[in-house]
Amino acid sequence: MRTAAGVLNVIKEQDPHTEVTLHYIRNLIKTGKVPVTPVGRKKLVDADAVMAYIAAGDPHPATQAIEQPGQIRRVTV
Repeated sequence: MRTAAGVLNVIKEQDPHTEVTLHYIRNLIKTGKVPVTPVGRKKLVDADAVMAYIAAGDPHPATQAIEQPGQIRRVTV
């Protein structure tokens, strides 16, 4: 169990040229995509769970609609 910075250090030990950033790991924590254990003000995550999530990829990738100029776009709630 590590903080986001600790998880990034573990990833960088295994792959010094990784493109994974601290912002990305914090975003995974904030959006609930990886399990979190709150300890006081800190949020601890399992480094193996983060690496497994990254290796598997996002099961629900964000889809973006392509807007056509001059058309009214549909508003979704």
